[in-house]
Amino acid sequence: MISALKKTIIVTIILPTIFSSSLFAQKQPVRLNPDDLLQYRDEAGNIKKVRTAADWKQRRQEIIRGMEKVMGPFPGEDQRVALNVKILEEVKLDKYTRQLITYQSSPDSRTPAYLCIPHSAKGGKKVPAVLCLHPTDNKAGHKVALGLGGREGRQYAAELAERGYVTIAPAYPHLANYWPNLGKLGFESGTMKAIWDNSRAIDLLESLDYVDLSRGVGAIGHSLGGHNAIYTAVLDPRVSAIVSSCGFDSYRDYYDAAERVWYFGKGWCQIRYMPRMSDYRGKLDEIPFDFPELLGALAPRPVYVNAPLHDSNFRWKSVDQCAESAKPVYELLGAKEKLVIDHPDCDHNFPLEQRNRAYQLFDSVLKD
Repeated sequence: MISALKKTIIVTIILPTIFSSSLFAQKQPVRLNPDDLLQYRDEAGNIKKVRTAADWKQRRQEIIRGMEKVMGPFPGEDQRVALNVKILEEVKLDKYTRQLITYQSSPDSRTPAYLCIPHSAKGGKKVPAVLCLHPTDNKAGHKVALGLGGREGRQYAAELAERGYVTIAPAYPHLANYWPNLGKLGFESGTMKAIWDNSRAIDLLESLDYVDLSRGVGAIGHSLGGHNAIYTAVLDPRVSAIVSSCGFDSYRDYYDAAERVWYFGKGWCQIRYMPRMSDYRGKLDEIPFDFPELLGALAPRPVYVNAPLHDSNFRWKSVDQCAESAKPVYELLGAKEKLVIDHPDCDHNFPLEQRNRAYQLFDSVLKD
């Protein structure tokens, strides 16, 4: 039997809790339309039309908050410890020297990477650089970007080094031989750990006296590397030109929105990606960021997207829809022609013709 006094205490405690929870639910901001990027939320929470670059900046900040809600926060500057680069292996090739290195990406984590130094970067001459992000490969990992993984069409780190670029290809977390303890290191997703490793790789490029970053750095990737390049460029403004091959479609269109790919451990919901994505199974419209917004967040920087007609991972029609949604932002910022989508007649691949177009983009942005 509960006494009258106890009943009063229970009611006093529970009612305010229920009431405040109800208010909290009511105050949750409405998800802005991911396909209408010319909307933003002002400081009072009112949804308004984007008319200026300053308006767009507010929408862009909300996109980044959406990313961090799923990926976890981008690390603070206190994590940018001394890089303490170690060279594990060095191979001299015809046009460049390839080094297998590790660098201190955060106080308790070292990241492996391949660094390619063209022979032209000698005698005090500075050359441009490109961050080269590898596709999914459980055996070769970042070797694939160097042409060492036995997979054709993914050797862009080597090809760019032959063209005179310093290239760096970091390993991706939880692939091949790179298994950082994400939770212990304070990361809530493999995706954010990869973004941070990539940002630190750019720090490393900045530290090299033979690298010219006066025009920024390029970022290129295929498949896993394709979306990794986009994520990194959104959060690191030093990336001035972006190439994404077979890297995305709208989350709402991923595998035609099949529920089976939205369980924990599947698709985007794997630990090495973003396990919190499984929270949105059956409610994909509520994912707080999407690729139309990410493409918009790259503006006004030039972006080249390779989206083959027969890619079984990502739907090319969805890629086009993402680009159409992002184009108004490019127009607003005076960069109408800088978002380019290419549709080769092939499967999940990065053909030579498309790779050459990507390299020409880097030449136009990063070279004299």
